[in-house]
Amino acid sequence: LKSGIDILVGTPGRIKDHIQNSKLELASVKHVVLDEVDHMLDMGFAEQVEEILGFAYKKGSENNPQTLLFSATCPRWVYDVAKKYMKDEYEQIDLIGKKTQRTAMTVEHLAIQCRSSQRAGVLGDIIQVYSGSHGRTIVFCETKKEANELAMNASLKQDAQSLHGDIPQKQREITLKGFRSGVFEVLIATNVAARGLDNPEVDLVIQCSPPK
Repeated sequence: LKSGIDILVGTPGRIKDHIQNSKLELASVKHVVLDEVDHMLDMGFAEQVEEILGFAYKKGSENNPQTLLFSATCPRWVYDVAKKYMKDEYEQIDLIGKKTQRTAMTVEHLAIQCRSSQRAGVLGDIIQVYSGSHGRTIVFCETKKEANELAMNASLKQDAQSLHGDIPQKQREITLKGFRSGVFEVLIATNVAARGLDNPEVDLVIQCSPPK
């Protein structure tokens, strides 16, 4: 940052920290990209994003940065919020088309009813049947506590580790590397693992409760 850079990639909170500590100056920014824009403009991030963009945008100026928004899902409200940062004649490019509501045809869906007290044992059986001895499984839980408890439950027959927001980034990377390389077969995670993971070895995804 001190010697000058062409591209900066960062989370809103970290970028804001650098601006406030006078380590980052955005006056000459030419392009702004919001990746996963529906997430970026959601209630938790919108305020931070707006504050950051305020350093690079001048109301009504012709010299404002080019703004590019990327997302796999774009609800109506995303467009409404995005208009604040885009010119009136913005272009909308849809690379998904009519496939938005479709699920992959190769994926089988099952709904299984069981008591909470039986869940770990049932999960172990499901993983054994549908993921085999070498496949990988991701199990999604609602809470960090749930993920930790499930990962340590003796009724789960497979090696498992948890992944959630309280785990430091360095440890998360080590956990994901171990999962990819087969050190353990089951990753038990909160929605921190719901985006941005590319893991072709995964055969099975389990939601412990209907996703919100």
